[in-house]
This record gives sequence, structure tokens and C-alpha cells, in this order.
Amino acid sequence: MLRGLLKITAVLVALIVLVGTALAWRGLGHGPDAARLARMQKSPQWRDGAFNNPQPLVNHFGDMLTGMFAVSDFATPKETPPTIASDAARFAALPASGLRVTWFGHSSTLIEIDGMRVLTDPVWSERVTPVSFVGPTRYYPPPLPMLALPKIDAVIVSHDHYDHLDEPTIVALKERTERFIVPLGVGAHLAYWGVAADRIIELDWWESVTIGAIEIACTPARHASGRAPWDKDETLWASYALVGPAHRVYYSGDTGLFPAMKTIGERYGPFDLTMIEVGQYHRAWPDWHIGPEQAIAAHAMLRGRVLLPIHWGLFTLAYHGWTEPAERAVAAAGEHGATIITPKPGESVDVSAWPAQAAWWPKVPWQTAAEHPIMSTQLE
Repeated sequence: MLRGLLKITAVLVALIVLVGTALAWRGLGHGPDAARLARMQKSPQWRDGAFNNPQPLVNHFGDMLTGMFAVSDFATPKETPPTIASDAARFAALPASGLRVTWFGHSSTLIEIDGMRVLTDPVWSERVTPVSFVGPTRYYPPPLPMLALPKIDAVIVSHDHYDHLDEPTIVALKERTERFIVPLGVGAHLAYWGVAADRIIELDWWESVTIGAIEIACTPARHASGRAPWDKDETLWASYALVGPAHRVYYSGDTGLFPAMKTIGERYGPFDLTMIEVGQYHRAWPDWHIGPEQAIAAHAMLRGRVLLPIHWGLFTLAYHGWTEPAERAVAAAGEHGATIITPKPGESVDVSAWPAQAAWWPKVPWQTAAEHPIMSTQLE
């Protein structure tokens, strides 16, 4: 009797895994062909069959386990956060100042810089998983409908994790975007999803491409990659520097703190705007995500003028309160005299006139840096 039940259970589990894999298969993406793999293997970052960080990532699995039993009561909003609805009319003309940024939540932004429009890590889907029925759900609908997006000159993708590379969004954009700029290996996913080969530009760290008047440089980051259990770190991760004739913008993607941020600032700075992740951190993974206080330190290393915190305010991917990244980033900026902007999701901010901003998020309990410090390792 028991043996029969175990067999039935095993068959059901296998069936569920099989069906789930079949449903997720397209979203999982695709590995590189021989030519793409050969180029990847020539990268200085490639060794032992995968990409590597100069400073390896440290994980504290004990803290990870205890953190699961200490998730903030406010990890997800109790009510839908306020947003600013956008429409196509707002983008009918490029900004007179030459630099405007619109934050859509998490790491999705539209950068309008010196006559060009660049979209970062666009995610318009309801969930950040390879299937539509399970996984982290967005707090609010996209503030700007996909069809209302203006003509995009380039989409830049920092790495292939689901909250940064979203298959349905890429498919929706593939005929409406001139170029997709991605780190080594990520182009295989885009090609599998139907993006034309002549629209895909794959870069290694310190390589760049010029689109119109803008140089887009692929710069180092300290993170990881993978969309399935079997492809860990088989594509590269990156940050980006956008260098125009009048303005410069840095986009961090996902990263821990690392020494070469100073080199990025020296090569491509000073930056009028840095967009650095501040959320989804924990002491258990201090090198994967930089945290709010170290984001302020990175802003200084990069020689940034104004900081826009990203990677928060849309998905719950860590144990901390959902407003905590912004609260801590604002506090740290105040302590160090850094200029920080915190627009509402969907809000466009012009570089020539940063408005005085008040917190738009609710006042709920959060842990301070002293209570939960995030300190990346191997910084010297």
C-alpha cells in the first residue's frame, strides 16, 4: 500500500516537473551556438567553463536560513504604491536640457540623453519568472503601457536574471528597437526569442559601441547570471556607461561593491547621473547586491553628481521591508552630502531642474544600517 502511494507520488512529481519545464522552456532562453561560445571563451572573464568575478562572491548560508524566519512584516506593500501614469504625449519631444530619466520601478528606466533614448532592463510582465502563474508579482501595473513607449534607440540589458531580462517584454520590443546591447552570451537568448541578429550587439567588459552621438560602454559589475539550474554564470553580467557629447550616465545593473568602480569613474566619469541598485540585499549575500550605504560610496567612487536609486519598489526579492532601501539610501546620502532623487514610479525627472522631493512611500518600520549592515568583501 505504502509502496504504491510512493510510486504514485513520484509519478505525479515527475509529471509536474515535466509540465512545468515544458511551459517554462521558451522563457528559459537558449545557450550559445559554436561561434558565440568561441567568442565568450576568449574573454578574460571566462575560465573553467563559466564567467568569473575578479573578487569571488561570498555567501553566508546560515544567515540565509535564519533570514527566512525573520522576513519583515512590510516586505510587500499593504496597499498599491502611488505611481504617475504616463502616456506617449510626454515623450513627443526630447528634453531641452539633453538629459531626462523616467523610472518605471525596479531597474527599468528610460534615459533620454543628448538626443537618444535608451531603455534599461525593461520588465513589463506581471511576474519575474519563466512562467506566468508563479513567482514574484509586481506591486503595480507598468506606469507606461508598452505601446506608449516612444521610439527606442537602444535597449541595454545588464544580465539574464528574470527581473532584468524578461522574454515577453523583449518579444514586444524586438521590432520597435534599433539595437539591443547585452553582455557576452546574452545574445543567444534574444536570438532564440526572434530578435534579428543585426540588432544584437554583445560586449565584453571595457568594450563599447557608438549609437548616434552616444558611446555605450560595457563596464564591470560584481554579480552572477543564469536562468536555470544548469547554466550558472554561463553568460556575462555588466554595468554600463553612457557617454554623450554633453552628458554622462552610469547604470549599475546588479552588483556588489568592487574596487574597479573607481576605474569606471576615472575612465568614463564624472557622471551627471548614476543609477545604482539599493534593494534586495541581505548580509547573507553581501557581494551580490550593494545595499543602500555602499551605493552612496559607489556614487562617490564613480564621481557621480546625482544618484537615482534603482532595484527597489516593484518586486519582493529579499527579506527587508519594501521601503527600507529608499529610507536607508536617503539617510546615507544626507550623512555624506550626496544629491539623491527618489521619483515616483512613472515620474520623469529633468537633469536641469531636480525638484525638491519628499518621500512618496508610506512610513513603515525598517532596519537601519547599524541594525543590518551590508558590507561587501575583498575590497582591497
